Amino acid sequence: MPSISQKAKNMPASPIRKLVPFSDAAKERGVEVFHLNIGQPDIETPQLALEAVRNYTEKVVKYSPSQGTLSYRKKLCEYYEKVGVKVKPEEMIITTGGSEALLMSFLTIMDPDDEVIIPEPFYANYNGFAKNVGVNVKPIYSSIETGFALPDISEFEKAITPRTKAILICNPNNPTGYLYSKEEMETLRQIVLKYDIFLISDEVYREFCYEKAKHYSALNLEGIDDHVILIDSASKRFSACGIRIGRMITRNKELIDAAMKFAQARLSPPTFGQVAGEAALDCPQSYYDDIVKEYQSRRDVCIDGINKIEGAYCPTPKGAFYIVAHLPIDDGEKFCKWMLTDYNYNGKTVMMAPASGFYSTEGRGTQEVRISYCLKKEDLEEAMNILKEALKVYPGRTL
Repeated sequence: MPSISQKAKNMPASPIRKLVPFSDAAKERGVEVFHLNIGQPDIETPQLALEAVRNYTEKVVKYSPSQGTLSYRKKLCEYYEKVGVKVKPEEMIITTGGSEALLMSFLTIMDPDDEVIIPEPFYANYNGFAKNVGVNVKPIYSSIETGFALPDISEFEKAITPRTKAILICNPNNPTGYLYSKEEMETLRQIVLKYDIFLISDEVYREFCYEKAKHYSALNLEGIDDHVILIDSASKRFSACGIRIGRMITRNKELIDAAMKFAQARLSPPTFGQVAGEAALDCPQSYYDDIVKEYQSRRDVCIDGINKIEGAYCPTPKGAFYIVAHLPIDDGEKFCKWMLTDYNYNGKTVMMAPASGFYSTEGRGTQEVRISYCLKKEDLEEAMNILKEALKVYPGRTL
């Protein structure tokens, strides 16, 4: 039988989705599963976005321009202006989700065996994108004890080698919810200037900042326009993960011109996704205010529930809609699987993502889980109670 590629063999499985077969089996047994494993918002997609797709009147659904439709890019510039970021339509490429924007960025700035530094834990698919293009991830550790703050500048400098091409951050962070401060962003500015490398800033959770905390974009760092690549997406902001629309933005003309070759090679981003994404930008400020208020209250339910469990601990993040919690367990993957295969409380259980899958360094995060608080508060309250009861009887409890 013909063999598959080594690259395919080396691709990591998603820690967010690898336990799905056990979840499906639990449901077949009649167990209700609360899904805290995936960042799939339950807040309704704005009606004006859905209506724009329903009212599409073109007789033929044509290829859109490889860079994305000009009307959408112009409207995005207006959006960024409102959040204090100035960009031009020619400085962005519309992509099939933020994932393609990241993959395109890697392809454009890195050769096989080049290196990208990422504070861990980090969004697990960053590992997949790196494997896809033959790039090596150099993780630097951010710990739960500091709330997952940016590691010290010395840790970055220890990781930098002649093959280092970029630092990649997610701000606010998936999986930790950590929001990088202006001072931390300034630290990154110093590093990329000193070592002449790129800063890739994944800002898809920009709107989700709590307790009146402010997001500081990498595109507002002075003097490093040629070094910054911004990754963004409509998925989380508008609860529209399925429209698969993101963008790659940079003021570096050589870089954007080179990235366009990859954009042309994949032809074009989804037409209907752009129609929906463009319409969604007409949402009033009250839309953002309401979802931020809702997510903050959901966050508080989870934080309160976890920190009341003996031996459990979770810092209070100021962004996104994820938390990483330390639990009194022997192994996160074993525990998450056990919750689906061996445990239910009154016919219900909880699905979480083992946090070890968000670390690149072997052995880290084994007593941690990532929880997405995308469910309504009543469900989250019940899920936290199920988690508390499960930890009382889990065979691998460490307290």
